[in-house]
Amino acid sequence: MAKIERFEDIVAWQKGMELCDAIYSITSKENFAKDYALKDQIRKSAISIPSNISEGFERESNNQFIYFLVIAKASAGELRTHLYIAKNQKYISEEEFQKLKEQCLSVSKLISGFVSYLREKRKEKEHSKLS
Repeated sequence: MAKIERFEDIVAWQKGMELCDAIYSITSKENFAKDYALKDQIRKSAISIPSNISEGFERESNNQFIYFLVIAKASAGELRTHLYIAKNQKYISEEEFQKLKEQCLSVSKLISGFVSYLREKRKEKEHSKLS
């Protein structure tokens, strides 16, 4: 894996930003925009994904980074729930729902993979200290 020097280099962060853009776009549509509670909540959960990735990275601690990545992943789950609600309220079409849900799942998988990688690196570091 290439060395990550800035949080902007993290693919999960990049994809999280793309997801935020998509959420802002979809929530600006007429009916959705009028449901202030859901619009605000779905935007907050989308914003939370890349925000927690960047905050964790800037903490400069592997343990803190993992902690914030897990929060980012949880926000992706929360976002998926909001998407179901938006679909059920007919604010988004089935096609829009499926596309956004897939984006959420993709970001979640990227985060999970990154967490697994960092945990493995942490184990290797701990193991090398014992040797």
